[in-house]
Amino acid sequence: MNDVAKTVEQIYARFPEAIIEVTTFRDETTLVLHPEYLVAVATFLHDDPAEQFTFLADITAVDWLEREPRYDVVYHLLSMPYRKVLRLKVRVGEPGEEHPEVPTVTGVWPAANWFEREVYDLFGIVFTGHPDLRRILMPSDWSGHPLRKDYPLTGFTLPEPHWGGQVLYEEAENQPQPASSPPPSAQQR
Repeated sequence: MNDVAKTVEQIYARFPEAIIEVTTFRDETTLVLHPEYLVAVATFLHDDPAEQFTFLADITAVDWLEREPRYDVVYHLLSMPYRKVLRLKVRVGEPGEEHPEVPTVTGVWPAANWFEREVYDLFGIVFTGHPDLRRILMPSDWSGHPLRKDYPLTGFTLPEPHWGGQVLYEEAENQPQPASSPPPSAQQR
């Protein structure tokens, strides 16, 4: 039995109702948890001397538009002393729920702060108890969440002036072009 399998057994023993599913593919183990057990399991994995999953590599989300619950929130964990890798997932987003909720893990891994803000910004998933949940990539007045599968790709207007260097195609065609200078090798002759 490998070390990650022992970790899964420990979680089953301590939190028998927490795990929905365990999958292993190409030596990568994923635990799908009930959201209400996320913080308790994360705290155990972080604090237990035999586990020491002290490195939160990433938090991301996946939008499964046709599935219920719609979203997977995915946590990639590393135990540096024991060279173990583990992925946690929680599934959230019932039909009609505009902003599904997941408890924050910033109290376990402070690095989760910006990761959770990114997931909130791009997917609209709210992390309850987060110390500063606001947009991190999109402008604060942006409407919608761009990584959702139902996000409109056309049909919306950009704020004025066109921030971020966005220029309408017609305007760009009518701009005078700068005179080109000779290549550096021709200038040296």
